Amino acid sequence: MPPLTRLVIATHNAGKLREMGELLAPYGIDTVSAGELGLPEPEETGTTFVANALLKAEAAVAASGLPALADDSGLCVDALDGAPGIYSARWAGPSKDFADAMARINGLLDEKGLAPAERRGHFVAALALVWPDGSQEIVEGKVFGQLVTPRGPLGFGYDPMFLPDGYDRTFGEMSAEAKHGIPADGSEALSHRARAFQMLARRCFSPAPR
Repeated sequence: MPPLTRLVIATHNAGKLREMGELLAPYGIDTVSAGELGLPEPEETGTTFVANALLKAEAAVAASGLPALADDSGLCVDALDGAPGIYSARWAGPSKDFADAMARINGLLDEKGLAPAERRGHFVAALALVWPDGSQEIVEGKVFGQLVTPRGPLGFGYDPMFLPDGYDRTFGEMSAEAKHGIPADGSEALSHRARAFQMLARRCFSPAPR
């Protein structure tokens, strides 16, 4: 793959931009966001997370001439046949009201009469890294857990209602480092986005010299 010194983070979502910037920080890569470049948000017409991530990365490359990294992610609820899935952001409406979206999910689970242990779901994050010459790397990370009454002011999106397996704090109660910090020993990261990034970094990035 061509060397990376500068890339576009192809998102207008402030939460995703912050997380991806933090994940990229150890690699000494200069980044600029799609918003900073004034790039339009392409219509997400894909039917999978991977397809939408690739669509966004390719649009950013075409508009900027720089390599681009794009994410498409969402929450998949078992009892709702995988919804909201790729429509996770749309469930929050034009105002991005995720409190309302989380209440909607819990309301639907209440209607089904599900016990707490039956309220299962997983987050998915697909990352697409695309170069101007057409080279690309695509990875997908997942994390499984239980859906609970929202707790915690941290994170973004559906984080407050997601309790990852093996933990007693929701993503909304975890610091950024706890949620997506990549362990120094190389063991698996916790969050879906960090797991996907971990796979991508092994293929494409080298830590910046100290």
